[in-house]
Amino acid sequence: MLRWHRPLMLATGLMALLAVALAVPFAVDERTLDGMPLWAKPLKFAISVAVYSFTWAWLLSLQRRDRRWGHWAGTVLAVAGVTEVAVIVFQAARGHRSHFNASGPLDAALFGAMGLMIITLMLANIVAAVAVLLDRQADRPTTWAVRLGLIISTLGLAGGGLMLGPRPGQSLAGGVIGAHTVGLPDGGPGLPLLGWSTAGGDLRVGHFVGMHALQLLPLLPLALAALSRRLPVLAPESVRLGLTLTAGGGYAGVFALTVWQALRGQPLIAPDGVTLAAAAAVVLAVLIGAVLSLTRGNAPSATGTFEATRTTGASGTTRTTGVTGVTGATGVTETGVTVTGVTVTGVTGVSGVTGVSGVTKITEPDVAAGASR
Repeated sequence: MLRWHRPLMLATGLMALLAVALAVPFAVDERTLDGMPLWAKPLKFAISVAVYSFTWAWLLSLQRRDRRWGHWAGTVLAVAGVTEVAVIVFQAARGHRSHFNASGPLDAALFGAMGLMIITLMLANIVAAVAVLLDRQADRPTTWAVRLGLIISTLGLAGGGLMLGPRPGQSLAGGVIGAHTVGLPDGGPGLPLLGWSTAGGDLRVGHFVGMHALQLLPLLPLALAALSRRLPVLAPESVRLGLTLTAGGGYAGVFALTVWQALRGQPLIAPDGVTLAAAAAVVLAVLIGAVLSLTRGNAPSATGTFEATRTTGASGTTRTTGVTGVTGATGVTETGVTVTGVTVTGVTGVSGVTGVSGVTKITEPDVAAGASR
C-alpha cells in the first residue's frame, strides 16, 4: 500500500486551490507586467508547484525502506515550493516583479529570499532523488524511467542558475539583476500564457523542459505496459526497457538543445539551420533506438525443425525421441503446464532453452545442463 507524503500532498492541495482562485484575476484583471498579464506568473507557478509536489509525493511513496532523511527532504521541497509561490503572489498583488528585482529594499529582500528558497529546493531535490534511486522499482523500465527523470529534472532545476547574476548593462542601482531572456531585455514579445520570448533566446524553455522530465518520463513505462496487453510486440520487458531508455536519451537531447538554443540568443519558434540539424539528429537517434529496441526484443526464439515421436508407456512415462535442429530457443513458455516423469533421448543441438521443469532424466551431452520446462 502506498504511503503518500503528507506535507507534499498538502502542498499539492494548496497550490491546486490557489490556481483555481488565481484564474479569476487572470481572466478579469487587464493589468500587465513585463508585457504579460499581471497574474500569469502566479498562476503558472501555482500549477507547476502543484504538479511538482504531487509527483514527489508519489515518488517518495515508492520507497521500500523508510528513510527519515528522504521524508525530511520531501518536507523541505513542499515548504520551499509553497514559500516561493507565496512571494510571487505577494509581489503580483503589489504590481511588482518577483524575479530579478532589486528596485527597493523590500523587493531586494524578497528576491534574496527566493534565491535561498531555490537553492534549498535544489539541494532537497538532490537528497530526495538519492532516496528514491536507492530502491529498485517494480520492473526495469519503471526503474530507469524514474532514474532518468530524476537526473534530467535535477539538471533542469539547476539550469535556473543561468538566469541569475547581472547581465551587461545591469547593476544594483538599476534595480534589475539577472534575466531569463538572452540577447534582449526581459519584457519583450512572448508566447501566450507561457511568456517565452519570441524575439530572443529564453532560458525558461530549458528550465521548464528539464524540470518536467520528472512527470513525463515515468508515465512512459506505465503506458507501454498498458499497451502491451493489446500489442504483443511490447510484451517483452526488454522491448519496453529499450524504448524507455531511448525516450530518456531523446528527452535529454531536447533539454540540451533548448538550453543551447537559448544561450545563443535564438527564439524557440525561430530556429536556424544549425538548430534544425541538431533537432533532426536527435529525432533520427530516437527513431533508430526505437527500431532497434523493437527488433532485438522480438527476435525469433528458435530456428530449425521440430520432429518428435511421443509414446506413452504403461507406467505413464512419456518418451520423446527424434528432436533435432533446435538452436537459440529462448523465452519459450507454456503456462499452466507441469511435466513430470519424462525421459528424453536422442536430442541434439539444443541450446539456450528456458522454462522446462520436472524432467527426471536427460541423456546426450549436447543438451544444455540445467534445461527446464
